[in-house]
Amino acid sequence: MIIKTFLADDHRLFRDGLRRILAETTDIVVVGEATDGLDALKKMRLGGWDVGLLDVSMPGMNGLEVLQRIMDDDPKHRILMLSTYHEDEYAIRAIRAGTSAYLTKNSPTDLLISVIRRLAHGGRYIDPKLAEKLLFDLGPSSTMPRHSALSNRELDVLKLIAVGISLTEISQKLKLSAKTISTYRARVLEKMGMQNNAQLIRYVAEHKLLE
Repeated sequence: MIIKTFLADDHRLFRDGLRRILAETTDIVVVGEATDGLDALKKMRLGGWDVGLLDVSMPGMNGLEVLQRIMDDDPKHRILMLSTYHEDEYAIRAIRAGTSAYLTKNSPTDLLISVIRRLAHGGRYIDPKLAEKLLFDLGPSSTMPRHSALSNRELDVLKLIAVGISLTEISQKLKLSAKTISTYRARVLEKMGMQNNAQLIRYVAEHKLLE
């Protein structure tokens, strides 16, 4: 089986290096590239790839936003997020948005190749230390803030509600149907254990999520 990969990263040196690494394998090929998030989204929606490699930080539209749009199209897509960030929050948000794996850019080459192959065959990968954090920190006794349980899209909706935008305006801004936005709002309320927009607005202000 030949694994077709798509690379999206705004640093040419990194893309060139990654392409050379994958060229040394017998079963992984690069079939497309993008230098920013908007270009990545446009090209990836054309299909023809098995595993997408997305940089978390890209101009135009960041990798997490691209991931969300791609997973909205088809949750079966296999995406590997690559990042220079070591903060667990980025990895957790990527996982909640639907990524199949998350690696930092200083990960060993053999691990990168192994993860790509695992994803192509329907598997997933999560760093053992991060898995432990998810197990213990996000459990019922978690001390993490409530909004940590939200997906990227749910967090977007929460922030827009907090600035007083109507659901209709939010749907237009995010280019999603009003019904979908209503569903996201319901999920936000449920996950955060709240009853109405006033409580959401107060929470956002108290936690300074708009700063």
